[in-house]
Formats: sequence, structure tokens, C-alpha cells
Amino acid sequence: MRIIRKLLATGLVLALPLPVSAQLTIEISRGVSEAVPVAVVPFAWEGEAEVPLDVAAVIASDLERSGRFEPMDREDMIGAPSEPQDVNFRDWRLLNTDVLVTGKVTPVPEGYEVAFFAFDVFRGDQLIGYSLKSPPGGLRAASHRAADMIFEKLTGVPGAFSTRIAYVSVEGDRNNERFRLIVADADGENPVVVADSRAPLMSPSWSPDASRLAYVSFEGGASGIYVQELETGRRQLVSSHPGINGAPAWSPDGQRLAMTLSMGDSNLDIYVLNPATNELTRLTRNAAIDTEASWAPDGKTIYFTSDRAGGPQIYSVPSAGGTPKRVTFEGSYNARPRISPDERSLAVVHNDRGNFRIALVDLERRAVRILSEGRQDESPSFAPNGSMIIYATRAGRRGVLAAVSTDGRVQQRIAATAGDVREPVWSPYPVR
Repeated sequence: MRIIRKLLATGLVLALPLPVSAQLTIEISRGVSEAVPVAVVPFAWEGEAEVPLDVAAVIASDLERSGRFEPMDREDMIGAPSEPQDVNFRDWRLLNTDVLVTGKVTPVPEGYEVAFFAFDVFRGDQLIGYSLKSPPGGLRAASHRAADMIFEKLTGVPGAFSTRIAYVSVEGDRNNERFRLIVADADGENPVVVADSRAPLMSPSWSPDASRLAYVSFEGGASGIYVQELETGRRQLVSSHPGINGAPAWSPDGQRLAMTLSMGDSNLDIYVLNPATNELTRLTRNAAIDTEASWAPDGKTIYFTSDRAGGPQIYSVPSAGGTPKRVTFEGSYNARPRISPDERSLAVVHNDRGNFRIALVDLERRAVRILSEGRQDESPSFAPNGSMIIYATRAGRRGVLAAVSTDGRVQQRIAATAGDVREPVWSPYPVR
């Protein structure tokens, strides 16, 4: 069974956060047919030295990756206004663009100031105007933040361009593999190695404030669950019971971890650990395999995978303890549950006519909708705004990442320049 293999394949040498040369490249394979035309003109630069970052290009790329917007090529633009009073709406209407984004970047003593504006071209209205302060090395982050605000104004949905993803990269042949836990921006830029190991590591899980990662490593040949602070690199071994220690998942309050333990025998069950007190609570007691816990956003329910009905299906159990209830009934295989931020649906790995694909389960109607198109898709993880799901898939013999919108209309392939990439997890919104 796939879930057994994943649990047993979980060792590590701590690595301080270091930049890594392997980048992720995002290719939009399918977007919405009615993508909104948008022109993001080059931002004015009011400094004497060379501009440190093309802010407009970052914003345009973010909007394009959402699949909902189609940025205009720069050679087709008729000007580069930076202030609202410089915009000639009649000229931009002739180019059939619906939204115009302008702005400027100004050096200030503490770094930079990024001013940006978005306009409804046909109505001639300003939709948003805002100014962000950025430290010297924070222009890319400010660009993502601007894209978030523009996206939300245009769609009513908070943007997720300022968030990050964590994933595992494996390089080398089977006899000389190197495992790295990597954190990158949501667009694949700024990858940083969090942990580096010659033994397997797996199952990264973000804390609710996006400041820590829990993960499984096999240092010394035995599985253990670690919690690592991203800013300092400090880590703590929180679970090293005999047997399997796997699949950690943070509670919404950041105080507890759900996990899979065998406690020295062959029986895998769901437990909840309070790392501050080492208090351990057992939630399931069944001869079947119970694993891959995931918390509901309200913290009252935990979803998990179990084969107690003869094959992997999704169950729920109160986080305070109680009787598990079966959630999925359609299909012979449903695993790796992840609940949407609005708590209305579950992303799962579903057996679709012999292909393992990402599906969405409506928790009210129990209906299943297939979202992905691969043969070995796994490890779904929602963006914090609930609009996209990132997951792992295969491209030939390599593991790559992909993303799909929750309505299935936007498809992206995220390829790494090196390594076999797997187990992605999308971060929550960072605490500002």
C-alpha cells in the first residue's frame, strides 16, 4: 500500500538556511478562457543607481500565474505612466486592456517606497492606490504584496503571492541520494535549504504563523519528528518513540501536533502531542493503518486516512477524542486529506480508473471532482486563500510539482532545474 511505503521511507543532517541554486520554473499549461487583459507598465525609478528589481515584471508574473489575468507584452504598450494624472484612458481602451497598473519605486533612507495604482480602463476609475515601504533587500516581497492587494481588489479573493512553499528535493542515484528540505517563495524564487541529509526526510508541515516547519527525518536509521524555526535554524526533536514517527500536522493554534505513531508495534494510529508539555493523547485505536492526519481550521476535527474498510478512505475524529466517522465513499482509494480554508471540501489523492489523481470532495454533498490529469499525483496542499492546490506529480522519471485551481480551470507545471521534487506544502499567510 502506498501510504505504508511513504511512512516507512522516512534521516537528517541539520542545515542552517542556505541559498540553493536549483530554481523552480512555473509554466501555465492551462488558464481560464476569459482571462482579464491587464497592462502592468514598467514602474518609474527615481534613484540614481541602477534599478535593483523590475517590480512591474514581478507583479505581472504573479497575476499571470493566477490564470485569471493575461498581461500585455511591453512592446505593445503605448506609454509608461507612473502617476494617475498621467494616464490617458482613451489610448489604453484602444489596446483592449481592461486593467492598467502603474507605479514608481523611490529610494528612501530605510530602503525603498513602492507606490502603485490600478485602474478600470473602460470606466476610467482608479481601483486602488497604495504605497508600501520596503527594506533594502525586500523589494521582491513588496512586489508580491502589491500583487496580493491588486488581485484582491480585482477578484474579491485575497492574493497568496506573498506566501511560501516547502518541498523535498532528492538528487543523486539510489546509492548516493541527497535529501534537502527547501523553502521558496510561492513563485519558486529565493529557494533556501532548511535541512540537508543523506537519509530520507519527508512530510513537512507549516506552523500556523509560517515561522516553523515540522518534518520527519531518519537520522541514525530511525524515524523522528523535528520542529525547526526557519529564522534561526534551531530545531527540536519532539517525537522519537520506538517504531514509526510520521506525518506531523500542526493544530490551527500552533500548540499541538497530530502525528502517526506505531509505539513499537506494527499498529499505526493517530496521536496528538503537546510539544511544550510532552503530553500525548491517542485518538484512534484500530488494527487498521490510521495515518496522514489533517486539522480542520476550527481545530475541533481531525481528518485522516485509514484502511479499516478494506482500502484507504478518509475518516474524521474529534480532536478532543471520540468515535471516528467515515467521510469518503466514492472510489476504492482516497488518501492524504487536506481541508480547504472554508472547510467545505477536502483535497485527496483519488484512484481514478487506475490513475492516482488529485480530487476535491464536497463535504456536504459527498461529491468527488477530479482536478488533476496525471497518473501518479499526490501530496495536495491548499493555498491559504483556497483558490489553488499544489501537489506532486511525475514528468517522465522525475518528480515535479504542479498546481491546479479548485475549479480545475487553471493548470500549472512547476519544474525544478535539478533534482526529484516531492511533498510540497503551501504556507499559511505570514504574520505581519
